Amino acid sequence: MKKSSLPNDMLAIEIAGPGGPEVLRPRRRPLPRPGGGELLIEVAAAGLNRPDILQRQGLYPAPPGASDVPGLEVAGRVVALGPATGGWAVGQEVCALIAGGGYAEFCAAPAAQCLPVPKGLSLVEAAALPETTFTVWTNLFERALLKAGERLLVHGGSGGIGTAAIQLARAFGVRVFATAGGADKCAYCRSLGAERAIDYRAEDFVAVTRAATGGEGVDVILDMVGGDYLARNLSALREDGRLVMIAFLHGATAEIDLMRLMLKRLTLTGSTLRARSVEEKGRIARAVFSNIWPLFEAGRIRPVVDRTLPLERAQEAHRVMEAGQHKGKIVLTARPI
Repeated sequence: MKKSSLPNDMLAIEIAGPGGPEVLRPRRRPLPRPGGGELLIEVAAAGLNRPDILQRQGLYPAPPGASDVPGLEVAGRVVALGPATGGWAVGQEVCALIAGGGYAEFCAAPAAQCLPVPKGLSLVEAAALPETTFTVWTNLFERALLKAGERLLVHGGSGGIGTAAIQLARAFGVRVFATAGGADKCAYCRSLGAERAIDYRAEDFVAVTRAATGGEGVDVILDMVGGDYLARNLSALREDGRLVMIAFLHGATAEIDLMRLMLKRLTLTGSTLRARSVEEKGRIARAVFSNIWPLFEAGRIRPVVDRTLPLERAQEAHRVMEAGQHKGKIVLTARPI
């Protein structure tokens, strides 16, 4: 391992046991050592994501071999190199998708899942990118084959995934609709490029989207709600439409009308990111770098960071996320670099 002068231990946020935000505890831990094909990153910032909440609750354990420390995306400076990490150098600023370990002052990340920080963005902004951009790209543009001129409905449009999906779809020439809770969040979705934001507390997204599309419906729906939204999503899709599932806040099971699916020639698909192989995530990283990074560097899209909190206040960050009090991403900040 090539390294500069580094400490022997670091601050990390452990999960003391399944439970509420109070189970997140700051602890001193040994510094990770980068293995083959890995970089050691001094973490400036780490993004929060819904899977972090599920892991804390005991519902989404880290995959085999991954750190038990939560956190799926970081940005910072490379401070050490493991074997077989050609093309990277100590001192480079990077952001990275990881399978765990982000809520800490240092983190080992597969080099294939690291990307340079886009020009013009801060490390805090960069920490909000990997999980959202990898998820949106692979689900909307690879699985759903979304293309210019089509109509997209994004559920949870004011969240981290939603704000990224709205901006990216608009940048690729897609008509975007979004659902959000309350007038303020709906206005924010419109400011990002949604032509119609639907307050799910007061409006029926099926009726609104069908009315806005001449009764046809939308081509693609990005859904993280699941449960009782499934039947309504199928109603909101036009013929040959595609429904992409990435989470299930309303439950993982639901009845499906197969006749409607067949008559409208619908596609129902979904994916998770964390359990995929390094090789597969590396492939997605290259696609994101080629297709999305230029949009950031040209200023056509921006990461949405609602607030930052110090690493030691991870409990508070989780409470904010669970209460739905944010727009875009919440980011934890570690030591300045």
